[in-house]
Amino acid sequence: MDDLRVMPGPGLPHGLHVPAGELVEQFSRSSGPGGQGVNTTDSRVQLSLDLATTTALGDTQRARALDRLAPSLAGTVLTVAASEHRSQRQNRRAARDRLTTLLREALAPDTVRRPTRPIYGSRLRRLDAKSRRSQAKAARRRPSASD
Repeated sequence: MDDLRVMPGPGLPHGLHVPAGELVEQFSRSSGPGGQGVNTTDSRVQLSLDLATTTALGDTQRARALDRLAPSLAGTVLTVAASEHRSQRQNRRAARDRLTTLLREALAPDTVRRPTRPIYGSRLRRLDAKSRRSQAKAARRRPSASD
C-alpha cells in the first residue's frame, strides 16, 4: 500500500502526506454487485486512520479534524468503507479518495462572513411592497362612519 497524499488546497498549503504504516486496511465480503463471485471474494474495503496519533497532522490541524469529524469518529479513528465496485483494487482506490476528501474538507478553514448592508434599490422595493400590502389590507376594512 502506498502513502496517502492530499494535494495542497485551503487549509493545506503544502498538502498532506499520510504514511502507509498509519493506514489500516481491512477486507470483507461485499454485498454489492458481483454475482456468484461476491460470496467468494473479499472486495469490500475499510480504510482507517487514527487522527490522534498520526504524524501527518499538526496540532491545530488535529484539533480541527477531531472537532469537525467527531460525529463520524469511533474514538479518534476515522473509518471509510467502499464496496461499490466489483474489484478490490477499485474499492481500495475509492476508499482512499473518500478519506482524502474527508480530510480536505475537515481541514479547510471556515469562510468568514463579511456583513453587508442592503442597497438603496432593495430598500425602496421593500418599502414599496409594504405600502402595497398595507393598501390591500386597508381596502378590506369596513368603512368608518366618518367617511
